[in-house]
Order: sequence, then C-alpha cells, then structure tokens
Amino acid sequence: MIRSILATLILLIPGLAGAQAQDSALPDPIAALEDRGATIGETFDAPGGLTGYTVSFQGQTLTAYVTNAQDHVVVGTLLDGDGTNLSQPVLSAAANAARPQSEWDEVANASWIADGSDSAERVIYAFTDPNCPYCSRFYEQTRDWVDAGAVQIRHVMVGVLREGSLGKAATLLAADDPAAALAEHEARFDSGGTPPAESIPASSQQAVASNNELMSRLGIRGTPSVYYRDDSGDIRLVRGLPRGERLIDVMGGAKPE
Repeated sequence: MIRSILATLILLIPGLAGAQAQDSALPDPIAALEDRGATIGETFDAPGGLTGYTVSFQGQTLTAYVTNAQDHVVVGTLLDGDGTNLSQPVLSAAANAARPQSEWDEVANASWIADGSDSAERVIYAFTDPNCPYCSRFYEQTRDWVDAGAVQIRHVMVGVLREGSLGKAATLLAADDPAAALAEHEARFDSGGTPPAESIPASSQQAVASNNELMSRLGIRGTPSVYYRDDSGDIRLVRGLPRGERLIDVMGGAKPE
C-alpha cells in the first residue's frame, strides 16, 4: 500500500517545481501536492536544510521534505548516516494527534446503528464488523455506560472481515429495530450471530459498501476503530479494541455506579 502511494506521489513530483501556490503560505511544491488531493499536516524542522511536512494521501500519513530553495519536494523516509529512521518519530506523533473535524463529520453522516439513549451526553462512533470478535468484546465491555444512559455508541456497520460480513451488516441495518437486532446478534455471537437475510434491500447493501469505502478512505484498517472526543473536546481515534485506561477515556469516565 505504502509503495503504491509513494509511486503515485512520485508521479506528481516532476510537475511540482513549476507549480504556483494559490492564496497559501505553503511552498509551491507542497501546495501542488495539496492541489492533487493530499492533506497537509504539521511542519517540522529537518536536517540538511530541509523543511519537513506531514502529508496524508489515500489514507496514509507520510513525510515530505522541501529543499532549502523551496523548489523541490521529496516524499518518503529520511535516514541519517547510521541508518536511523528520522521520519518515524514524526509519524508516531502524527498518529497520536487529534483528528480533524472533517473526519468526525464524515463518520457522523455514515450509516450507523444507535446503541443507547438518544439523550446520552456522550456520543462515540465505532466501525463495527458483525464477524469481528473484538467488536463483540467492545460491545460487551460498554454495557454499563450504555445501559446507564451515559453513552450512545453509533456503530458504523462495515463488512470487511469475511465473505458474509457485508450481508450480516446490511441485514442488521435493514432491521425494523436495528439496535434490538444488533443486541440479538451479539447475544448469539459465539454461535455465528445473525445470518444474512435471504432478501436484503439494495439500499442497505449500498450503505455498508459506502461505509467500507469511508473506512478505507480514512486509512482505517481494522475493527473496531473508535472516534471520540476527549476531555478537551479534541477528536481522537482508537484503532483496535480500547483497553484499560483507554477504554475509560473513550467512554468519558469510570463505569457508572
């Protein structure tokens, strides 16, 4: 995947030197990357007279280095003379950074099943595959908060793990009472859960397919992956099953008494 992205960006590089930044303080080559669909993140100091940028492209975050004259950019990993990867600390920090409001809005506009009270003070979003054992574990771990009315979990249903995942997800979305259908599925998870219906509305199948596409576009590779707001209101993303203190952070506090 990363090699493919690098190849795509490399194809963009020959035209960068002559590109002109439009209403932007960004160097011309970086502005040109932005024009071609990349999202430009933070800038950072780099050795050798280079200026570094984090660049998100096709769901992956990469580092880009602009020359001192600001007329060329190199996208990829920077190594020193000892072979130390100087890009990795930057990428690790970027992975833990707050997510943009645009991601939250996209997930909020997806097709999801509301688990919990509509009057709950806290809302979180979880990409959920009906065949994912860790998604099932997350569902069980969150019952105290949901049952107390403190949290509503909006399960963005995807079908990515197995051949039958899409059909199961679409069946749950199409149910007369999706929340009850999801609860029944989880209660029967160890024995296979809810099977795909014989007749599934095309709209529900398309909704799951769109959720799959959104998941890929956001660079999310596993389920569950959970969006939430921290105590400061910043948007955070947990990739995989939240555990321990991270679960408490996601749910907004300790289990209700």
